[in-house]
Amino acid sequence: MDNDSIDARIAAQDWPTITAALDARGWAILPALINPESARATAALFDDDTRFRSRIVMARHGFGSGDYGYFAHPLPPLVSRLRRTLYPQLTALADHWHERLGNPARFPAAHQDYLARCHDAGQQRPTPLLLRYRSGDYNCLHQDLYGAHVFPLQVAILLSRPGSDFSGGDFVITEQRPRQQSRVDVVPLGQGDAVIFAVNHRPVRGSRGDYRVTMRHGVTTIRSGERHTLGIIFHDAH
Repeated sequence: MDNDSIDARIAAQDWPTITAALDARGWAILPALINPESARATAALFDDDTRFRSRIVMARHGFGSGDYGYFAHPLPPLVSRLRRTLYPQLTALADHWHERLGNPARFPAAHQDYLARCHDAGQQRPTPLLLRYRSGDYNCLHQDLYGAHVFPLQVAILLSRPGSDFSGGDFVITEQRPRQQSRVDVVPLGQGDAVIFAVNHRPVRGSRGDYRVTMRHGVTTIRSGERHTLGIIFHDAH
């Protein structure tokens, strides 16, 4: 998928509706963000060790079961383009959330300027990642936090075909409101679809003003086959 194609797909998304959904529930779907050919090609990178700065076996760390790798520099062109082009669509909402939560940090318009801020603070390792789940694998509920600088939204793109490449393996998001039980959403994704979601906290309007809701995400158990996911995280890591 060339740069013009991915830029056009991002520009064609219904961003007012997406932004409203993010503000209302903390997640939103971007349908058909990448085409099936690009999805398969990206998934095929998993076996190329030269592409990754580190590999993680999830069971060794209590994260669940499965494997993932953090891409090394230079990032694959599609990954770099997605990161750079999606970011400016999200900065206004990120600033709005920070304002509502009393966080003074605001975000520059260009992703390269935000990365410079991360790098100046010692967060210099790239965070986009490629995940692989096989039958019996799952991902525990978690947050992707890698340092003091955290962009409040991230993106996951399903690279495999549900019902064909794998079964099970639903993407789930939970929110914990103060003094309430956790709420769970199961996010329906097809191959090439993306979900944008809150990294750690989002504001919710209450009778006494805004309050902080804690968000976590994970993947249910794979029943059969193999599932690949591309994760786009906008802040870098220590």
